[in-house]
Amino acid sequence: MDRIGIVGAGAWGTALAATIRRAGRNVVLWAHEQEVAAQINATRRNGVYLPDVLLECGIRASTDLAEAAAADVVLLVTPAQHLRATCRLLAPLWRAGTPAVICAKGIEQGSLAMMTEVVEAELPTAAIAVLSGPTFAAEVARGQPTAVTLACADPVLGRRLVEAVGTATFRPYLADDLVGAEIGGAVKNVLAIACGIVEGRGLGDNARAALITRGLAELTRLALAKGGRAETLMGLSGLGDLILTASSPQSRNYSLGFALGEGRTLADILAGRKAVTEGVWSAGAVVRMAAGLGIEMPICAAVDAVLNGGAGLDDSIAALLSRPFRAETR
Repeated sequence: MDRIGIVGAGAWGTALAATIRRAGRNVVLWAHEQEVAAQINATRRNGVYLPDVLLECGIRASTDLAEAAAADVVLLVTPAQHLRATCRLLAPLWRAGTPAVICAKGIEQGSLAMMTEVVEAELPTAAIAVLSGPTFAAEVARGQPTAVTLACADPVLGRRLVEAVGTATFRPYLADDLVGAEIGGAVKNVLAIACGIVEGRGLGDNARAALITRGLAELTRLALAKGGRAETLMGLSGLGDLILTASSPQSRNYSLGFALGEGRTLADILAGRKAVTEGVWSAGAVVRMAAGLGIEMPICAAVDAVLNGGAGLDDSIAALLSRPFRAETR
């Protein structure tokens, strides 16, 4: 596993390229935009998505998907709602058995498919793994200590992938619960928006701690209903990712919620952003998936109502606070 292809040259894809190069691998980074690929090759910087990080030699950017697909391992780092279209472009180029490591976090809006289900449908000969956990791209790119979950049903392949991408400061912990790892990564983005709203509205640290804890209960219920395991959600791809994303302005989802809490409109916030804020697109899918499974997720439903249903913040907060008291373990 010496040659690693990375499909998606946003901040996260670029950060993964940086850390995997430090692991001693040769990296091909596929960029959708010609100008991004050209700049990376000419200056060793991604000025659009990760401008403050100088990339090592040995990372080559390309707009040719065939170059990324020819690697020993391919990391899929496109936004969740674009993953299916990207996989369809990759399908005729894919070599049977090549591992596909899913690094996108979300649930497909139209189909309510998880990212593993999308890849299984579009790249049926790929060996699938999921990389998820508490990661801010800039910190990973700078080589600051980070731990993640690498979930793979095949333990032999999983160990090979850990050895291929792991370093002293980028530490993958091996798991076999792909569903749990995926649900944690998708739902925490929605909950981070809620936590940002709490902070932007000045509701206090107590409220944010309560929301994180009850939000963890929501995403655990959903993961169990989809066949995941509760212990996975107590790990890096669940609790770890939720704590990070729901408590720092570095998080695109948290910062969007904060701006909403201050009174800005969603359209205004998104108009000023180049990078995708995944929680905006996942909220409705999470709520519809939960409804189909008979799972109660009131915090996620409130976020979806604010983002997509025209609900007012104060009314949504009041509705959550007026819910009946219940046992904590339910």
